[in-house]
Amino acid sequence: MLLHQRIKNYNIILASGSPRRQQFFKDLGLAVEIRLKKVVEEYPPRLYKFEISDYLAQLKALPHKDELKDHDILITSDTIVWHQNKALGKPNDRAEAVAMLKSLSGLTHEVITSVCFSTTKVEKTLNHTTKVYFKILSDEEINYYVDTFKPYDKAGAYGIQEWIGQIGIEKIEGSFFNVVGLPVYEVYRTLEELVNLSNP
Repeated sequence: MLLHQRIKNYNIILASGSPRRQQFFKDLGLAVEIRLKKVVEEYPPRLYKFEISDYLAQLKALPHKDELKDHDILITSDTIVWHQNKALGKPNDRAEAVAMLKSLSGLTHEVITSVCFSTTKVEKTLNHTTKVYFKILSDEEINYYVDTFKPYDKAGAYGIQEWIGQIGIEKIEGSFFNVVGLPVYEVYRTLEELVNLSNP
């Protein structure tokens, strides 16, 4: 039996306002409840690479945990761009977006997404890393992209599925969907595991 048939007795709660993540679940045929709570996304400076996104994904789950009921599966996630030994989040303004893209131009970076699954009984966190290779971007290309697509809701100031990804990314190593915002294969597989644990 397919997952969307087996999981009907569960309530999947997606604590994300990202339309891209919401669309992934819709494409999988999985109904989700969107439940949002404000979280200050700060992390200890000692954390490195996936430790940052793991920490933030788990942090986003905390405000929801006391409200979970049996058969609830809460999903929280966080994506960072790791470049030159630091994490790039979402740009605060145009100048920051332009600066981020200039720093990525002609180089390789890593996109890391962590996903935390919480129930009343277990918590499991996974992460996936994709290497992204950018060509050298001209100032004209960067300015056009930022002004046209306004990528202020995207880590690293770009969306691989948008114009900049089509003309600027030479290749990737890892999951394309992970760069969009969710390692879909791993999420689907983990949901299958959680359902199997509950229904051996």
